[in-house]
Amino acid sequence: MSAKTFTEEFKIEAVKQVTEQGYPVSEVASRLGVSTNSLYAWVKRYQKPEPQRKQDDALQLEVKRLRQELKRVTEERDIFKKGRRVLCKNIRLKYAFIKKMSPFYPVRRMCLVLGLHYSGYYQWLKQPKSLRARQDERQTGLIKQLWLESGTVYGYRKIWLDMKDLGERAGRNRVARLMRLAELASQTGYRKRRYYGGGKPSVASPNYLERQFIVPTPNTHWVSDMTYIRTHEGWLYLAVVLDLFSRRVIGWSMGGRMTAELVMDALLMAVWRRKPAAEVLIHSDQGSQYTSERCQHFMASHNLKSSMSRRGNCHDNAVAESFFQLLKRERIKKRVYKNRAEAKADLFDYIEMFYNARRRHSACEDQAPAEYESAWFMRHGTV
Repeated sequence: MSAKTFTEEFKIEAVKQVTEQGYPVSEVASRLGVSTNSLYAWVKRYQKPEPQRKQDDALQLEVKRLRQELKRVTEERDIFKKGRRVLCKNIRLKYAFIKKMSPFYPVRRMCLVLGLHYSGYYQWLKQPKSLRARQDERQTGLIKQLWLESGTVYGYRKIWLDMKDLGERAGRNRVARLMRLAELASQTGYRKRRYYGGGKPSVASPNYLERQFIVPTPNTHWVSDMTYIRTHEGWLYLAVVLDLFSRRVIGWSMGGRMTAELVMDALLMAVWRRKPAAEVLIHSDQGSQYTSERCQHFMASHNLKSSMSRRGNCHDNAVAESFFQLLKRERIKKRVYKNRAEAKADLFDYIEMFYNARRRHSACEDQAPAEYESAWFMRHGTV
């Protein structure tokens, strides 16, 4: 039911019934069919002299006008702020922005701010979507699915390769554009550490590798390193061994202490999994775990030739460092582990279920390490 509207004359006569005739407000309100609050407001208003009443009315109108003006200016400022990316774009992108923001701002105001006419916007809404637009919508959904399957890790280059494998026809730049419009991006890492120089020569073992990170066959050159992961229970230490041929993690070990046994367990896993027929060069840094007598004896007894980086030079072992930055950027950076057991389970999932089996690597011709190795063994008739 709509609210009742009363004339000025009616209000004045109603007020006189209270002020001059002496009737109670409740009785007058009941007889006239108005609320007591409205009648009290009328009494308060019409008891004032007419010049003062007109002055108050003018003041209220001015306040109302200023509030409307403030609302308009605030909305225009917010529209400029949120639409700054489409100010210099084509009309269709501006129309898309207006459609997206229409639940929050008036359409005509947004058209005015962006220099458009609202009739063009409504005509654009009635037009059927073009074939290109429908393809973009379908491929955007596919891109988002592939991005989520990668753990929100992949950028447009690897998403483009995944789409090629699925038989989708889309250029690399188109994938980049659709990801940018959908606000999908690859996972970025930590800030770059400062580099202080080449370091001193190795004492425990010479640097036989000499940064020759491209090798033609598997099981000839391995690299190893250690890192640590924060949990609420304490630090969890991870030692890994990678085959330089495919960048595959072939050995790993995790524990609560940074000991030589941790490194030896990772090396033992690598030896058991690969069973190398000839001597293997194993490159590492000069950590005390690798230079220890027990670890050196273990390497010698398993036909592993030790090679070590110069002291304080992480670039000599860049492949292992690169794996750790991928691990921390793509998985650890987004997690908070309650205990070491939870961290171990998540690290196993990343290494064995994602990195080795599915993650594309540029050194493997944009294939996963396991897939790259399988293709090589099939070509050479070995396992």
